[in-house]
Amino acid sequence: MQPLPDHLRKDLDIVFIGFNPSLKSGESGHNYANRSNRFWKILHLSGLTPRQYAPEEDSQLLELGYGLTNIVERPTKEAADITKEEYKEGRLILKNKLKTFSPKIACYVGKGVYQQFSQKRQIEWGVQEDSVVEGVTDFVAPSSSGLVRMKIDEITDIYKELTRLKEKHTSLYE
Repeated sequence: MQPLPDHLRKDLDIVFIGFNPSLKSGESGHNYANRSNRFWKILHLSGLTPRQYAPEEDSQLLELGYGLTNIVERPTKEAADITKEEYKEGRLILKNKLKTFSPKIACYVGKGVYQQFSQKRQIEWGVQEDSVVEGVTDFVAPSSSGLVRMKIDEITDIYKELTRLKEKHTSLYE
């Protein structure tokens, strides 16, 4: 099973960062491909996308100013299967990606993703006070996994904050 390709380019509005691809994503070659994952639904319900995209359309997010990557490339059944060494290497790689591509906002899809990247333990939802990479706003959102016990409306409300943040950033650059 091959790692998923990143969907990145310079100066994106938002880069969504997950733990790593699921086995289903690794098999299909597309992000958030597991049927129980609500990523595509959440993006649409929060106003980030004009319609609900399918995993096979993941590369089309670039047209909207969004990118996709993960802290670890190797697909696994669950995040618990990721090793400390993979996280250590992934932190360095991700930091370099953020420095190279300079997105306005890095959205971490799950507190655990940001905890692994930032090495901070106490994290609230939304914009983080201190960003890991200078010039990139860090935003922590709930995981879109079907295993998350939050209601879809609660998750969507947090992603709506991301929508407002993106619009605020966009108006600053116009």
